Amino acid sequence: MVAFTKGHGTGNDFVIIEDVDGGLDLTPARVQALCDRNFGVGGDGVLRVVRSRALPEGAAALAEEPDAEWFMDYRNADGSIAEMCGNGIRVFAHYLLRAGLATIESGSTLPIGTRAGVRDVMRSENGYQVDLGLWKLSGGEPLARAAGLSVPRPGLGIDVGNPHVVVALASDEELAGLDLDPTPVLDPAPVDGANVEFVVPAEPLVRDGVGHVRMRVHERGVGETLSCGTGVAATALAVRHWAGARAPHHWRVEVPGGVLGVRMFPAEDGEHVALSGPAQLVYRGEIDLV
Repeated sequence: MVAFTKGHGTGNDFVIIEDVDGGLDLTPARVQALCDRNFGVGGDGVLRVVRSRALPEGAAALAEEPDAEWFMDYRNADGSIAEMCGNGIRVFAHYLLRAGLATIESGSTLPIGTRAGVRDVMRSENGYQVDLGLWKLSGGEPLARAAGLSVPRPGLGIDVGNPHVVVALASDEELAGLDLDPTPVLDPAPVDGANVEFVVPAEPLVRDGVGHVRMRVHERGVGETLSCGTGVAATALAVRHWAGARAPHHWRVEVPGGVLGVRMFPAEDGEHVALSGPAQLVYRGEIDLV
């Protein structure tokens, strides 16, 4: 029997497995079984809580930041490995604090190792804020085809530690009419795939210096989810890019599972993007892993 905790961030839900010394053989089949909503716990992915020193990937995290004791070993629901998860890392940090494995003192941050590098998490008014680090335009402007769209639409490739393509739509009706269970088709197709976000600006776009948009997402290796943290950040970055130089650096992004905040800010190595929002632990249990 393996103990687990179920958690979520704005409806993006995860099975959390505490495996501090990295002894569990977390195969793709086991991840799929855990995430199965009919025969398993159910989730968009698995967060394995493991010490950085216990994984080969953790060596890079410790080299970058010696205080990054914990590594977020994140797997998508289909068993594939993902570089980063913006909602997941807030849930991961919340679990560490609730389990007594880490603390975040007032005004300080908690460094967490990921396959996209070390990410710093701090407390915020509505839960936690994570510095997602540098972002970049990446992957060009592929055409996106999705069920429910009458014609392909151009997207914008953005990398925030994992790959995204953001597609602008004209109305809430178009957004509501999408069927995002089938994987959207991108042309040209990214080599490693991408999360695909579809976004509609609010009216007005900017209120009191804050940008407002609505978004739905198809996550690579999962399907449509109620929320995608890195996708929210990519969406805000894309809309700011389209809006031009006078666009704000603070955004509120509405997803089916709630609302998340995005902030762009300068750092020594370039512009960073931060994501803020809630994290909740729902229940605990045990399950047989075949």
